[in-house]
Amino acid sequence: MQRGDLAMKVLAILALTATVGLGLEARQDNAPLPDFVEIPAGPFTMGADPAVDPRAFDNEKWSRSASEGTVDLPAFYLARHEVTVAQYAAFVRATKAPTDPNPLAGQPTHPVTFVTWPNTVAYGRWLESVLAKAPGLTGDLVRAGWRVTLPTEAQWEKAARGGDRRAYPWGDQPRKDRSNFEGTGTTPVGQYSCPECPYGLADMSGNVWEWTSSPYQPYPYDPTDDRANLEADALWVMRGGHYGDPARTVRTTTRGAADPGARRAFIGFRVALVQQ
Repeated sequence: MQRGDLAMKVLAILALTATVGLGLEARQDNAPLPDFVEIPAGPFTMGADPAVDPRAFDNEKWSRSASEGTVDLPAFYLARHEVTVAQYAAFVRATKAPTDPNPLAGQPTHPVTFVTWPNTVAYGRWLESVLAKAPGLTGDLVRAGWRVTLPTEAQWEKAARGGDRRAYPWGDQPRKDRSNFEGTGTTPVGQYSCPECPYGLADMSGNVWEWTSSPYQPYPYDPTDDRANLEADALWVMRGGHYGDPARTVRTTTRGAADPGARRAFIGFRVALVQQ
């Protein structure tokens, strides 16, 4: 099977089956810069076993002998919201980067979609240059060597579920008042309140799938895979599910993947600030 065919198969299966904030007042072309939230250092439980949780997919099991694994991460920051159409448009205007018209066709406050994996990497590099000139802690971190990038798969899952084994960012049962799923389209970022979410992040479940910087690999998770070959032609992990997915697919441990060139109405991203 060709890589593109495999990517589409993964997408089809997942689509059909199924607080400490660094607020920034600075604006670029009237689009607010991301509000980064600190995710503290420490271990968390990653993965799920279909034998224990019947909602889990086979690719969520840690290994033949272990249903889950423990991953210890250094502190990092994750954007509170998915990147919006307005924020992405500011990047396009500033860089004059050639772009497909679809990413800019949505409502300004909705998550940007139809973005490829390389598009997200380019956005992160541009945003880093913007933040390097920004006042406050975020600018200080970038000037000290922190980098704007996509979160790794492990970073994303820790931010979504915190230190426990919760199936959804708010708890163990699906809630339509906490997330945009089983719907017909995207909603403005942050529309759904989630006071139970461990770090105050929005839309970690539903709305759009979110690209990560992790190539798709069977578990157990290996962080060394995330630090090399970022330009490689691989399947890249996506997390969170999207607005049309069933409850099973918007859990904190669900793993999707797509070809880096995929442009879909249900794929977006959020950015991380990490020390390298």
